[in-house]
Amino acid sequence: MYLLPAIDILEGRAVRLAKGDYAQVTIYNDDPVEQAKIFEDAGAEWIHMVDLDGAKTGEPVNIRVIERILSATKLNIEIGGGIRTMETCRQLIEAGAARLVLGTALVRDPEFAMEAIAKYGDALAAGIDAKGGEVAVSGWREGSGVRATELALDMSDMGYQHLVYTDISRDGMHTGLDRAAYEHMAAAFGHPVIASGGVASMRDIELLASVASNIEGIITGRAIYEGTLPLQEAIEACKKA
Repeated sequence: MYLLPAIDILEGRAVRLAKGDYAQVTIYNDDPVEQAKIFEDAGAEWIHMVDLDGAKTGEPVNIRVIERILSATKLNIEIGGGIRTMETCRQLIEAGAARLVLGTALVRDPEFAMEAIAKYGDALAAGIDAKGGEVAVSGWREGSGVRATELALDMSDMGYQHLVYTDISRDGMHTGLDRAAYEHMAAAFGHPVIASGGVASMRDIELLASVASNIEGIITGRAIYEGTLPLQEAIEACKKA
């Protein structure tokens, strides 16, 4: 189990959204590269990036930011947001991203999802963002009518072995997480999942550590930016779990 500090990029800055709402933006650092260095210095080996501009437009906007982070650090970058074509996959892989998270395309373009996993395999993750059990798409702005557990099973059958599951109702809200939701998704997917949404303190890390066989990694953003989750301690706790 490992920790993935989050850097969400909007208009070139590191931000966080409340419940995925673009109208509720908190800016944490004007320089994402500087933020990535802070995470690396604390012991992080991975970061989770979301191209929020790309999530809205449907194509990557912040590839240059990835390249800058990779030239300044040794971090592994997991990135999502606007990855909906094979060309975009190629661009991000060539830029140095270690793992790409496909979201909207899983629902809107399953043929692409299948083609991508056949070509890029372990470098891909299925990204399932859900509210009330329903998958949300297009930067969380639209419902899909698809159940999260059904999509997880479909992605497993397709060959995906990584899954980032985000509980939208808790994301960026500093409320703590729902451990059972991640256990449920891991059972549906058939593999451990990467948990995202609601991590507020070490208590949440401990909750997931108690079911570590179901958890590949933990993404956290607001809690580390605002200091309620001690980053170095959380990284070490994940490694020990």
